[in-house]
Amino acid sequence: MTDRATPYSRRAFLSTVAGASVTAASGLRLPLETSARPAAERPSLSNSVAALDDNIYTRVLGIRPHLGAHEHISRLGGGRMAPEVLSAIAEANEFFVDMHELNAAAGRRAAELLGAEAAFVSAGGFSGLILGAAACLTGSDPEKIQALPHPTWVRRECLIQSAQRFDYDRAYRSAGATIVYADTRADMLARLGESTALIAGLVNVERQGVFAPPFAADRAPPPDVALVRMEGLIAMGKQAGVPVLIDMASDLPPWGSIRRLLGAGADLIVLSGGKAIGGPQATGIVAGRRDLIEAVRLNASPHDNIGRGMKVGKESVVGLIVALERFMKQDNEAEMARWNARARRVVDALQGIRGLTVSYALNTAGYRDADLRWDEADIPLDRDRLRQQLAGGAPKVELEVIVTKDQGTRTWHATARTRVLRDGEEMLVAKRLREVFQTAGT
Repeated sequence: MTDRATPYSRRAFLSTVAGASVTAASGLRLPLETSARPAAERPSLSNSVAALDDNIYTRVLGIRPHLGAHEHISRLGGGRMAPEVLSAIAEANEFFVDMHELNAAAGRRAAELLGAEAAFVSAGGFSGLILGAAACLTGSDPEKIQALPHPTWVRRECLIQSAQRFDYDRAYRSAGATIVYADTRADMLARLGESTALIAGLVNVERQGVFAPPFAADRAPPPDVALVRMEGLIAMGKQAGVPVLIDMASDLPPWGSIRRLLGAGADLIVLSGGKAIGGPQATGIVAGRRDLIEAVRLNASPHDNIGRGMKVGKESVVGLIVALERFMKQDNEAEMARWNARARRVVDALQGIRGLTVSYALNTAGYRDADLRWDEADIPLDRDRLRQQLAGGAPKVELEVIVTKDQGTRTWHATARTRVLRDGEEMLVAKRLREVFQTAGT
């Protein structure tokens, strides 16, 4: 991504937040026996085996953290925030602001950075989908806003192509929409009418295989011939006068997707704040048409409407904006190169294990993983046994969530992904994987 954020004065946004220190908060320490080393004092340090056994989670709650050889997966703890993001959160904690004013200011800054008309900070990507759908259902009509999630008017359907069906579609139902699935472009056009409140698209399906088993370098199956690409959905919506909402919460990389879809005329896009952007895990961004973002705002907290329970604290709002500024300025290609280098080191460290084939594989997002393949006859590990072995040792390791078996064979596949690791942690992952596979194969 070559776009760079333009310099600006952060004084207008809680006074030099990004460069803030945690001095104001430094007196607010946990008791000695439960305190953790302040994040600002340990910038980008890799975790050691000792740290994974003695940390704030083990001391206070008695649970063991793991090394994340996986994506930014919410159920596995999401991602990590940079020291300047954590410092901004700490400083924001020291002040009180009007949340309406903060939401408006943060939305303006996010829109400026993304190149959108307007934006709103949501409580994660799923929350953004709910609020986006709500906005399409109600507009700024106060009576309709009050009625959700039980719309009584005609225009209340969410049209989705079957090829883009996803578990998170329930977000649109949570807003009150009735989902209508259609298989082909012709089917969609036939079902598109006066009852359609929005068309929803999932950009990840353009990279086939994202939700299917990862099979080495050629793991992406052929594209669905019936798939309508996002530009096609946007054109369909424009012609019918129906807004198009595109879920791209997990679509960075590729880095150009934001500008591509906004430039194509998407009415709303939804981003995760806690994945590639590097903000607080429970944040997201809804960006797009000014009138629809206003409707999002009216449906959202701190208003007492359908989004009231999806509140985003002042600290998280500030943290997300600082993270977004950092994301827009960083050299994302160089960042990807670091992920690839870690994956290569894992691949190299796992060579020579009898029965295990490890390859340096290109994934559907455009970067590299360490793909592991083995026959159960040589290495008696299936999905559950592998994960149990990795979870039970030191350090505890979690692989990419997708682990599967070739149909009709005894060959298993797993993916070690290095994106959320820090330099050095990938070697701990490789060491633990080597121990598990060598022990199982003897």
